[in-house]
Amino acid sequence: MADTSGNALKRPHPEDDGSNSQKRTRSNNGSPAPGQGSAPAGKVDIERMVAEARAKAEAVRARLQAARGGATPPVPPAESSPSPAPPAPSPAMSRLEQMKARVAAATAKANAPPQRSEAPAPYQQPQSFDDEGLSKARGGLDVGLHPALLSDAAPEFRGSKSRQQSKGGRIPRGKQLDLSGPSIEEIKNNPYFDPSLDPKATVAKPRQSRQLIFNEKGKYVQQAAALRRQAQLEDMKRRIAERARQAGIDEDMEVEKSYLVQAPPAVEWWDEGLINGSDYAAIDDPANLKIDTADSTITHYIQHPILLEPPQEKNVPAQKPMYLTPKEQAKIRRQRRMADLKEQQAKIRLGLEPAPAPKVKKSNLMRVLGEQAVKDPTAVEARVNKEIADRKEQHEIMNQERKLTQDQRREKLESQQEKDAALGIHISVYRIDSLASGRNRFKVSKNAEQNKLTGICVVHPRLNLVIVEGGKHSVNAYRKLMLNRIDWTENPGPTTSDNNRESQPLWLSTEDDKGEPRDFSHNSCTLLWEGQAKTRAFRRWLGARICESDSAAKEALTRSKMENFWALAKSHKPAEF
Repeated sequence: MADTSGNALKRPHPEDDGSNSQKRTRSNNGSPAPGQGSAPAGKVDIERMVAEARAKAEAVRARLQAARGGATPPVPPAESSPSPAPPAPSPAMSRLEQMKARVAAATAKANAPPQRSEAPAPYQQPQSFDDEGLSKARGGLDVGLHPALLSDAAPEFRGSKSRQQSKGGRIPRGKQLDLSGPSIEEIKNNPYFDPSLDPKATVAKPRQSRQLIFNEKGKYVQQAAALRRQAQLEDMKRRIAERARQAGIDEDMEVEKSYLVQAPPAVEWWDEGLINGSDYAAIDDPANLKIDTADSTITHYIQHPILLEPPQEKNVPAQKPMYLTPKEQAKIRRQRRMADLKEQQAKIRLGLEPAPAPKVKKSNLMRVLGEQAVKDPTAVEARVNKEIADRKEQHEIMNQERKLTQDQRREKLESQQEKDAALGIHISVYRIDSLASGRNRFKVSKNAEQNKLTGICVVHPRLNLVIVEGGKHSVNAYRKLMLNRIDWTENPGPTTSDNNRESQPLWLSTEDDKGEPRDFSHNSCTLLWEGQAKTRAFRRWLGARICESDSAAKEALTRSKMENFWALAKSHKPAEF
């Protein structure tokens, strides 16, 4: 299409004679003159291209028919001799037919179902999307298909990734993995299986149904009748006790009854739920045992009690510091004073404190004052004596400032007593033959109040009982008072509180009916019992309670549940020397 000289700017004219002339003749109307003779050379190329496109379309159509029907019709070779050419179409019409052929071929191949055969097909190289047939069907000038046409195509032609998933080892959509756990047989046969790792795969326990248990007719009526009889019996005992107390009957016989050991019951309370019977003879028959039955109190569950801190640990007193010898105390004091002196000297060097005046004494008088002592010894001596007196007065003032006031001493003592009681409550019980002396009664009550002790003093014509409770230190101090400090055999005579004899009985006086002093030589105080308790039984010190009968004494102690000590005091026999 270009000339031999290499000038391709203009196509050659058909009427050109082969010369290098680049001009052609013009018509009278101003346009090139129409060609004469045979058809133009450009039309030959278009016809050949149309023929090739039709041949390829026929080949694609034959291939699709073979895939549908199974028959493989002979495909005419692409380089066969062309048939007699029809009248040459115009260039515009040939391109339109070519595009229709390409679209028809691509649509037919996309809608064709995949070929299935029972026999394994021989290996064929997978046809790429850019094969010869489809590349021509994508449009002229290598232009891709319109998106509306691609929607009708099969998924395998939409992209390389979908073709790889369908041809590769991917899982089909219709099948799913089996994600269920192991079966019951596998769990039982596997000794290493842990059911706690997968609660859904554990073996389901069968649910046991409970049977309905109906109450027998008259069960609660009998229980109510038993409760009424018990209440009537308790009421009758209370009325008998009140009548006996009003009549002043001596209850010495009850003291002996309190020491009698009661007979054991037919069945202990902890065995009542395990035996179906009224006594232990029922255990001979295994049918009467409630151990493996459904209503048994024994189960396979283990009850773990709540862990509590040992109560005795909080009662342990604090560890005292180690005592130092006099030499060690002097050494520590010397080191402390030396450190204070160095600190003071450093402050003086820095100018933080003024230098102290020299400490003048009679021993260093001449060395400190020097010439002044020689000139006027009398004035210097008077000055030294005055400084010594001032230092002594300042020392006493400092001691008085450090001393606690009366209120501070009382608060400190109370705090120490509270700390002592917080370590544990101690109880001590004393038996005194006679408390007729008002001085001794005052000592007993006043020391109990001062030591922050709670309790009671029961005054009786035959014996006297003192019960105190509090901290260990306070109880020890009170014990020394009762057993060592008070002289119980002394008769101090009538006191100011004993002048009013008409308001108190004769046995509570230090003088007999004739006005002579009573003999207290056999009077004594004995420690009956001492121990620890969890809490206090008395809220405060109740003082001396005068009780003329045993019933009144027991009633005074019953409120605090201490009546057993009265029976202990009555049964006590003093030691014989």
